[in-house]
Amino acid sequence: MTHHIIFEGAELSGKSWIMSQIYDFLESKYHESDSLLDGCYWFNCDVGVFGTDKGKAVIKNYVSIFKTLQEKNIIVEKFHLADKIYSRLYRQKRVGYRLLEKRLQKLNFKIVLVVFPEDENIIRQRLEDRIKLYPHYRRIAKEPSFYIAQQKLYLKKIKRSKLPYLIIEADELPSEKYREDILDWLGEE
Repeated sequence: MTHHIIFEGAELSGKSWIMSQIYDFLESKYHESDSLLDGCYWFNCDVGVFGTDKGKAVIKNYVSIFKTLQEKNIIVEKFHLADKIYSRLYRQKRVGYRLLEKRLQKLNFKIVLVVFPEDENIIRQRLEDRIKLYPHYRRIAKEPSFYIAQQKLYLKKIKRSKLPYLIIEADELPSEKYREDILDWLGEE
């Protein structure tokens, strides 16, 4: 069984941790090589591009890569929903991805939307943890209310997506409890 999954969600939602759990399962189960990690390919797509005027072109190129790898498991950290939301928040631009979603449908992509409790104390703690791990994040850090507003946009946009989706409420991190929900949804044992 091959899986193509996009993990979306506001910053600080816990996407990376949850993805690591799914990656570990898929890579372990589906690897073919004893020398390469070839059971699942992980793409961290947002490296400062989403929300810029280059986002759409970069996403189009990623889809070409995904088509090349369509026989393999693929997990993607942030993608077209992130670009839509970042473009709106940071450039006040609306970016459409209707045709791209059709291409993603043909490649059997699904979305896991990771959300956090709308509790400013939890968000402050996650932000503090993020800055300890990635000190450069301090430059773009925002108030908790910003991340809550960002999450509300994700919840609105996911309902308009043509791709199948699952919403995971990540109320505690790290935790392995989300892994089973996602694997069940994917039809994995």
